[in-house]
Amino acid sequence: QVQLVESGGGLVQAGGSLRLSCAVSGRTFSVYTMGWFRQAPGKEREFVAAISWSGGSTDYPDSVQGRFTISRDNVKNWVYLQMNSLKPEDTAIYYCAADTVKETYFSGSYYDTSYDCWGQGTQVTVSS
Repeated sequence: QVQLVESGGGLVQAGGSLRLSCAVSGRTFSVYTMGWFRQAPGKEREFVAAISWSGGSTDYPDSVQGRFTISRDNVKNWVYLQMNSLKPEDTAIYYCAADTVKETYFSGSYYDTSYDCWGQGTQVTVSS
């Protein structure tokens, strides 16, 4: 089992920055791709970022490309999401996700069904 706990959410003005953190515990040696997703009220969960086990490969959708950066520390078992130039439309609950069965290798990192472990989420609110 892998446990994920997010932190770092909060209220920020448009144009500001936040850094989300995800603490990974348990069977950390079984974690492959890590991802961040978000879900706004009344909307479906949306892919935000993914990073490979080594950290050498990252993916982002166009909506956050150039503004968000995902990184990971496999020694300390943390995953981070640096969010810059935040917009009101970035307001959502942000979830950390882990793939422990290599599903992302076959199905891709963009799909929430490729991840089998999830955190409880952290709220990010961007005011205009």
